[in-house]
Amino acid sequence: MYNRYLYIIVTILLYICAALFLPVSSHAEGPVIVELTQTPCTIVEAEIRPHEYVSNSKSDCVRINKERAGKDLLRALYLKAGPTIFRVTNVNVSYPLGFWVRGGGLSRVTLPSVSGGGLATGETKDYYIDLKPGKYLYSCPLNPTPDYPLVVVVE
Repeated sequence: MYNRYLYIIVTILLYICAALFLPVSSHAEGPVIVELTQTPCTIVEAEIRPHEYVSNSKSDCVRINKERAGKDLLRALYLKAGPTIFRVTNVNVSYPLGFWVRGGGLSRVTLPSVSGGGLATGETKDYYIDLKPGKYLYSCPLNPTPDYPLVVVVE
C-alpha cells in the first residue's frame, strides 16, 4: 500500500514540475499582440529614428517618402508564427488611416494577409492574422508609409 501512495505522490509532483518548467506554446496563451503607432507618414515602432512629420493629406506623405527614400533605415519586426493581433493607433493624423500586412514579393500570393481602414484620429483598431513563416511587409496605404519588413519564423 505504501508503494502505491508513493507512486501517486511522485506522479503528481512530476505533473506539477512539468507544468511549471516546460515551455508552453504561445497558441495556448492566445494571440501575440503587437502595438503600433501611426503618426503622419510613419509607423513609429518600425523606424530606427522616428520622424515627426506634418501631413494634411496623403499627397504630403507621398512627397515626404520620395524625399526620404533610401536615406532611412527601417526596423525589421521579427515574430513567431501563429495567431497575431496588430493593435494600431492613429496619433495626430487628421485623416482616416488603414493598415495592411501581406507577403513580400511572390509570397504575397501564398502568405496570409489582413487589411482595413477607417482608423480616425485617436482611435485604435485590432487586425487579426494567423501568421505563417515567411517574409512580409506591413504599411498604411492611406497614410502612405514605407513598406516595413516583417519576418515570421517557425515557433
